[in-house]
Amino acid sequence: MLKILITGGAGFIGSAVIRHVISHTADSVVNVDKLTYAGNLESLAEVSGSDRYAFEQVDICNRGELERVFAAHAPDAVMHLAAESHVDRSIDGPAAFIETNILGTYTLLEVARHYWQGLDAEKKGRFRFHHISTDEVYGDLHGKEDLFTEQTPYAPSSPYSASKASSDHLVRAWQRTYGLPTLVTNCSNNYGPYHFPEKLIPLMILNALEGNPLPVYGKGDQVRDWLFVEDHARALYKVVTEGAVGETYNIGGHNEKQNIAVVQAICALLEELAPKSQGLKHFTDLIRFVKDRPGHDLRYAIDASKIKADLGWEPQESFESGIRKTVQWYLANLDWCRRVQDGSYQRERLGVAL
Repeated sequence: MLKILITGGAGFIGSAVIRHVISHTADSVVNVDKLTYAGNLESLAEVSGSDRYAFEQVDICNRGELERVFAAHAPDAVMHLAAESHVDRSIDGPAAFIETNILGTYTLLEVARHYWQGLDAEKKGRFRFHHISTDEVYGDLHGKEDLFTEQTPYAPSSPYSASKASSDHLVRAWQRTYGLPTLVTNCSNNYGPYHFPEKLIPLMILNALEGNPLPVYGKGDQVRDWLFVEDHARALYKVVTEGAVGETYNIGGHNEKQNIAVVQAICALLEELAPKSQGLKHFTDLIRFVKDRPGHDLRYAIDASKIKADLGWEPQESFESGIRKTVQWYLANLDWCRRVQDGSYQRERLGVAL
């Protein structure tokens, strides 16, 4: 049995990983989260009573507090998900992304390295540092048939993706220079339950239910590979427990969709599953095409053949099954959505003030 320290465990992907570990394995979890606007412990209500779960409200930039947490809990592995993650926010305010994603990762690496160096030989050989990143570090795919592989050169386009690319390089450098046993994963766009409503899919669902405009950047022709968050959680656990030290694994859903097609699919499901509101004939009447985001990449798509070949992972959800589960979850959990929105974010468009 492992004790896994998970940073950013109150966030969207982090909470899915914790729910997976507590519900489907015998391992234990230490959740380290600063609880920024996007962190929500309600996402962990179903597992927070477990004696295999512990929570520490700590900023990964605080070295002293991280050292205390490592000493108190003695983890066997780290899964590093804590990050500022919204592209629009990074355009409007890049400083927080530099601080958390680069300096925070550096601080965590150093604390983990010194902790690892002090372990006995058996525990030292078992320890892993798994850094969770994004496909956005690769930049824009130009060919319609091209896919991101683990060898694709980095070409980040936004402050967010540049900060994540920087953190990826730091993690690999700590493995090469100090021998810290690291792994890196780069994933495509996640979606599913408990997603903070600044992101495309929950934003569209909640706006549509209230009869508010559905803002779509540009022509809505940007292509993303959509990965159901519970599929991603399974993949991440496989990597930290079975992956090879020093390796990178790309994780994708094999579900390329244009943004406008995603919004239209949501509208169709809402017309099926929820009563029409605001006197609308169709939810698609709410779609509004708005000025595109600066530096907006047109297409991302992941080649996930390596993780399938090496670790036996592949997604279980198609986009059609996953988006239906997602819409159904939001319809059944509107109280959660309202409580999340009691904070500073009220579904305004972010990061466009240049």
